[in-house]
Formats: sequence, structure tokens, C-alpha cells
Amino acid sequence: MSAQIILASASPRRRELLEQINVRYRVHVADIDETPLVGEPPLAYVQRMAAEKSLACQMRIGSDLPVLAADTTVVQDGLIMGKPQNQAEALAMLARLSGKSHQVYTAVSLRGLEHGQVVSVTEVTFKTLTEAEMLAYWQTGEPADKAGSYAIQGRGALFVASIKGSFSGVVGLPLFETAALLTQQGIPVLHE
Repeated sequence: MSAQIILASASPRRRELLEQINVRYRVHVADIDETPLVGEPPLAYVQRMAAEKSLACQMRIGSDLPVLAADTTVVQDGLIMGKPQNQAEALAMLARLSGKSHQVYTAVSLRGLEHGQVVSVTEVTFKTLTEAEMLAYWQTGEPADKAGSYAIQGRGALFVASIKGSFSGVVGLPLFETAALLTQQGIPVLHE
């Protein structure tokens, strides 16, 4: 079966989520500068990142297929928490999240006949973490390339006391919102 969309992401989690709803795709990674602008609010940041990724991919490959891109960021007290650069940064992020609630913003951009965009905001509450737990988690390797230094679909789930919103949005692609966006542009989901 041929692809229905281009996925502008290298994320294996986004691929798994699309496969879960039977959307066929080809991967073409969008390579853009992901540095937040000075004073840029988190919501504007994820919307801009998703839109820029889909546009960069669309312009580079020139395919007739719609291009789907997403961006996920962890936000604590208005601060964008990206991927940690090293152990010290990861442990500092985890300590900041410990015993508190934070938000996970995921923006999805679809460029087909028109450009559509949706955003999922989910509140995640962490239990209070010990230094030993944070260090043991870092040593698993899981936090190294994750926004906010944790993966809710992995061992990071051990720290999540509650979640209010979209689990798949925290993973990296909110399925409810993404399916609505795809359907609006005539791309069926859940069909063989």
C-alpha cells in the first residue's frame, strides 16, 4: 500500500502512533533550528516549530502528499524545558518537575490542500523524586533525548502520579486531535 502522508519526524514514537491508527506514511526528517525566540511563549513556540517543520519538509521534497509534523515541549512555570545536554541538566530538570504539575504542549501541523494545525495541552503531575531515583533513571539512558528529561511511555511513567489530558500527546502525537486534522483533509484513519 502506498503512503498517505509524509511524516516530517524521526521519532519512532510518532511512527508507532500513526501505525496504531492505520495511517500509512513515508518519513522525511525536517531539519530546522529549534531554538526558542527571545521571550517566545511556549504555545507560540510549539506552534511555530510544527509549522516550520512541515513547511521545510514540504518545500524540500516537493511531494503531492500532505506533510505532517509535530513538536512537543515540556513547560514548567512558563519555562520551556527542552532536551537535556548532559546528566547535570537532566537531573536539574527532573528535580524541577519533582512533586509538581507541569504541562506538555504538542502542536501538530498538516500541510496538504490547506494548512491545518492543532495543539494538545496536557497536565502531568510527578511524585516527589529522590536523588537516587533521578540518578538511576538517568543511568537507563532514557532521559537523554527527551523533552523535560523523561519518557511517559517508558520508565518515566514510574514518576507520573496523574495525567489530565492526552497520553498520546505527551508521547509526541495527540491521536484524537491528529485524527481530526487528517479527516478534515480527507485522509482516512483506521482503514486497512
